[in-house]
Amino acid sequence: MTQTSEAAAVVPQPSKPGRGSRIRVHRAWFVAAVTFVTIIGAAAFRSVPGLLIDPLHDEFEWSRGTISAAVSVNLALYGLTAPFAAALMDRFGIRRVVAVALTVIALGSGLTVWMTAAWQLMLCWGLLVGLGSGSMALAFAATVTNRWFTERRGLVSGILTAASASGQLIFLPLLSWIVERHDWRPAAVTVALAALAVVPFVWLLLRDHPADVGQMPYGATEFVPKPAPVPGAARRAVTVLFSAARTGPFWLLAGTFAICGASTNGLIQTHFVPAAHDHGMPLTTAASLLAVIGVFDVVGTIASGWFTDRFEARRLLAVYYSLRGVSLLFLPLLLVTPSVQPPMIFFIVFYGLDWVATVPPTLALCREQYGEDSAIVFGWVLASHQVGAALVAFLGGVARDAFGSYDVVWYASGALCAVAALMALVIRRRGVGVAGAA
Repeated sequence: MTQTSEAAAVVPQPSKPGRGSRIRVHRAWFVAAVTFVTIIGAAAFRSVPGLLIDPLHDEFEWSRGTISAAVSVNLALYGLTAPFAAALMDRFGIRRVVAVALTVIALGSGLTVWMTAAWQLMLCWGLLVGLGSGSMALAFAATVTNRWFTERRGLVSGILTAASASGQLIFLPLLSWIVERHDWRPAAVTVALAALAVVPFVWLLLRDHPADVGQMPYGATEFVPKPAPVPGAARRAVTVLFSAARTGPFWLLAGTFAICGASTNGLIQTHFVPAAHDHGMPLTTAASLLAVIGVFDVVGTIASGWFTDRFEARRLLAVYYSLRGVSLLFLPLLLVTPSVQPPMIFFIVFYGLDWVATVPPTLALCREQYGEDSAIVFGWVLASHQVGAALVAFLGGVARDAFGSYDVVWYASGALCAVAALMALVIRRRGVGVAGAA
C-alpha cells in the first residue's frame, strides 16, 4: 500500500453531499497506547532492586552498601543514557532504539542468574540493565509526545509516565511472590522474558513519526514533514546540554528533579521494602504496599497532566514537593509495627498520588523554555533525577549498615523536598529556545 493510500485509510475524509462520514480515532492515540504497553512491559526491571537486597545479602553475604552501589549504578545510567537515547531516536528512529534497549535489558537481567561475585552484579544489573533502561526512560515518552501531539501534551505525558507505575503494580506482587517462594533467580528470568515479550509490539506497531502514515500530529492544523535523520547524536546531546547549562531554569529544573529522584526511585522504591522488612513486615506485604503506590501513582500522574494543561507548572511543582516532604517526615513513625495500620494506608495513598506527578509540569517547563530541543533537555534533567536517585540508593544502604535503620534518610529526604518546592517557585517563565537563551 502506498503512503497516499495508507493515509487515506486512516485520515478522516470529508464526506460528499448526501453521504455520511465516520469519525475515526487519530493514529496518535494508537501510538500512545503502544508506548504505554511498552513502558509497562519494561517496568519489570524497575520493580526488582528493592526485592533483591535481602536475598543477595543472605546468599552471598554482600553488604547492603555493596548491593545498593550496583543499584545506584543502574539508576545513574538510567538517567545519563536518556539524553543520548533521545538524540539516537532522532537519528535512527524510535522503534530501533527501543527494540535494542529492551534486548539489552533482557540480556543483563538474564545473566545475573549465573553471577557469583559482586562485580558481576555491577556489570549485569548496573551496566547492562542501566544502559537499556536509560533508553526506555521518560525521554522516550517525551519524544513520542512531542512528535505525535500538539494538543493534550500534558495529559498524554501524564498517561505515559503513569505506565511505569502500572508496570510496577503488575510486577511487584508477582516478583515478590516469586522471590519469597522460589528464590530471586526466577524473578530475574521473569524480568528478562517480560522485556523480550514487548519487542514484537514495538517493532510491528510503533511508528516513528506521523508522516510515516501520512497524518498530521494530533491537534495540528497542517501537515508536518518527517525531518531528516540527525547525524552526530552524541555531539548533539552534548551541544544541547552546554547551551541549556547557560540558562538558569535548566539548573533549577535539574536540581528539583534530582531531589524528586532521591525521594522516589532512590529512597522509597529501593529501600521501602527492606525497611519495612526490618520491622517484621513480610516481604510480600511490603511489596504489595509499594505496588499500591503504583495504583495511585497512575491516578496522580494522569491528574497532574490534566492540571498541567490548565495551571501554572511552577506552582504545581511547589505543591507536589511540599506535600511529599511532609509525608516523608511522618514515615519513621509508621514503620514501627509489622502490621499494616490505617495511617500507613493513608501514607501509601498520599505518596502514590504524588510519586511522579512532578513529571508533566517539569516536561511542560522544559518545552516552554527549550522548544524543539526540549526532549533532549528533559533527558538531561532526567539524568539529574537519576543521579539523585543513585546517591540516595547508595547512601541509604550505607546508612542502614552504619545506624541500623533508615530513619536519618527519611528525615533528610523530607527536608530536601522542602528545598525543591522553593526552587520550583524561583523558575522564571520564559518562552525562549536554547539558542536565544544562550
